[in-house]
Amino acid sequence: MLRARWVLPLAVGAGLGAALARWERGAREHREWGDAAEGLLARLPVLPAVAAASLPAPPGSVRTELSKYGLPGLAQLRSRESYVLCYDPRSRSALWVIEQLNRDTLSGASDRAACDFQEDDSVHEYHRATNADYRGSGFDRGHLAAAANHRWSQKAMRDTFYLSNIAPQNPHLNQNAWNNLEKYCRSLAKHNRNVYVCTGPLFLPRMEADGKMYVKYQVIGKNNVAVPTHFFKVLILEKESGEIELRSYVMPNSPVDDKIPLERFLVPIESIERASGLLFVPNILRRTSNLKAITAGKQ
Repeated sequence: MLRARWVLPLAVGAGLGAALARWERGAREHREWGDAAEGLLARLPVLPAVAAASLPAPPGSVRTELSKYGLPGLAQLRSRESYVLCYDPRSRSALWVIEQLNRDTLSGASDRAACDFQEDDSVHEYHRATNADYRGSGFDRGHLAAAANHRWSQKAMRDTFYLSNIAPQNPHLNQNAWNNLEKYCRSLAKHNRNVYVCTGPLFLPRMEADGKMYVKYQVIGKNNVAVPTHFFKVLILEKESGEIELRSYVMPNSPVDDKIPLERFLVPIESIERASGLLFVPNILRRTSNLKAITAGKQ
């Protein structure tokens, strides 16, 4: 029998570009995300956004007529104390979560024991995960923005326990290799000016025994929370010298030997861009031309 094979460069597009572009325009108009904005959005050097044209107007019609009864969906962005998130109502989890790490965010007296996993009431009840969905599923409630990254504020740490920041994760992966990657991110934050971490799920196609490609994934609970096939983590390092360094990782959502060096999971950033439907490099290059990308075998 032909063995199943995962293919990373093939993409399942996230399709959030136009909505995010509209959100950015609206944000500028209302000033609330401007220079006086509070929270992470005001400090982000980049957003993984895709430039897209605005909604076309068919001949002979008024554009506003198309939204007379509202548009059925737009990109669902959440700006919280410790991260910015783009929610995917179909998967009941996030498309991506971006957070800022530095020496200040890693220090503090926040207590993880005082935090509980909770539903995100800002998400419509049809489209959100519940704790019951995870119960007995065999999967951990895996953080995308990690709780330990935000010891600086109890509220910031508590915000990471919203289920919109959680995805079903293999317990062995969550508690070992993925945990090691999170610790590595924190170690980098101690030796750089800032580390911006963007984390999200991937649903990759694979070749089945019939030689055809399929995207298959499990769902759990009565709300059909999607179980990713893989996870990505993109690190944007602001060096003290002013250089920007990019590191991008992908791990399968399955048991991974934690003795395997993390360098083995480095992948070219374009493979994540193709697979996720997101773009990172064009946005970074709008801010700097001093970019160094780190991939496997290149340190």
